[in-house]
Amino acid sequence: MTGATHVPVLAAPALAALAVRAEGVYVDATFGRGGHSRLILQALGAGGTLVALDRDPAAILAGREIDDPRFALVHASFSRLGEVLRGQGVGQVDGILLDLGVSSPQLDEAARGFSLRLDGPLDMRMNPGEGMSAREWLARAEEREIAEVIRDYGEERFAKQIARALVAARATAPIDTTARFAQIIAGAVRTREPGQHPATRSFQAVRIYLNRELEELMSVLPQAVDWLAPRGRLAVISFHSLEDRIVKRFLRAEAAGEMLPHKLPLREAERAPGRLQLIGRAQRASAEEVAANPRARSAVLRVAERRA
Repeated sequence: MTGATHVPVLAAPALAALAVRAEGVYVDATFGRGGHSRLILQALGAGGTLVALDRDPAAILAGREIDDPRFALVHASFSRLGEVLRGQGVGQVDGILLDLGVSSPQLDEAARGFSLRLDGPLDMRMNPGEGMSAREWLARAEEREIAEVIRDYGEERFAKQIARALVAARATAPIDTTARFAQIIAGAVRTREPGQHPATRSFQAVRIYLNRELEELMSVLPQAVDWLAPRGRLAVISFHSLEDRIVKRFLRAEAAGEMLPHKLPLREAERAPGRLQLIGRAQRASAEEVAANPRARSAVLRVAERRA
């Protein structure tokens, strides 16, 4: 799937949330296949700037299709946001977009090992050149660790049973394909959720854990606020309840500000204003978008603005 045909989730709401200014400076911290980046470039004027990041080498390769002097694409995880912007000679920015989760092209390539639908090597790394693959981790991890990962990152109530089944299965043959991984899990899950494969939560859990997705998110959020100019916007699209919980709590805390340690009890007028102001309510994809792109079903967009 090329960047020209890939349709990003919540494209119009995300672009509206950024309130793109013609001569502004923007960051697409999760380039993917460039759907959001292309929309931002269309909204920018001749003096505008867009810096994009992605940890996936395939995304960087796809980004070479964009030949635009206003655009820079950097191979880096978004937890390095500050480092990247300093390297690009960028000061404060007018908007930052984070579109979390796995892109459609990653899911559509069996060799990446993300998909339940396509059999392939059990990898699951956002950057195949870094870290441990899911196959390697499952071969080494203790039963207790596997259970904790699937429970904590997948919110899977059958985590113990799944871990037990995986450890028993690897004693007979390596768990090195997505099909075998899914099959073992399906045999250990006693009940089925309508419309969902029994291995869905476990796949998500292992992917999130191996790629340190929650840690990456918790690292980038404060950096994003630091780099926003007054009235600059932060827009975050989450696809998992754990991600959205982190984003929601962070934005609310930044909007609430801190209590001034002057005297007790503190009056409302003595509150220090937070760095952010929440913009609207959380947005979800329309029924029409979900029908056209089922991946949009779980997407949640939250937006905040840096106070002047």
